[in-house]
Amino acid sequence: MDADRARELLASERARLQRSLASLSHVDDPDPADDVDQGDLASDLYQEELDEGLAEDLRDQLAAVERAEARLAAGTYGLSILSGEPIPDDRLEAIPTAELTVEEERTQHSA
Repeated sequence: MDADRARELLASERARLQRSLASLSHVDDPDPADDVDQGDLASDLYQEELDEGLAEDLRDQLAAVERAEARLAAGTYGLSILSGEPIPDDRLEAIPTAELTVEEERTQHSA
């Protein structure tokens, strides 16, 4: 894959992830009502835990973008980190942070 196209894909992925992380940020109500419904509290707690799980996943994905950018700088972007085999451009277009070939990914998940 062309380095300029790879940079474009990674920049777009980084921006998407950062927007998603920002949308999870919420401001707590500094002055909660005295007559708080316990159901509402449970719902809020559930949402906060869900958001934290999503935020953790997004941070992991951002770390994958950083690793891909490092591979791009090192001249190894588009090569499997496991075998050094080329990762097809179609896969990189779909998943710019791909570190393995499809076959290697299947093997990793079936083990």
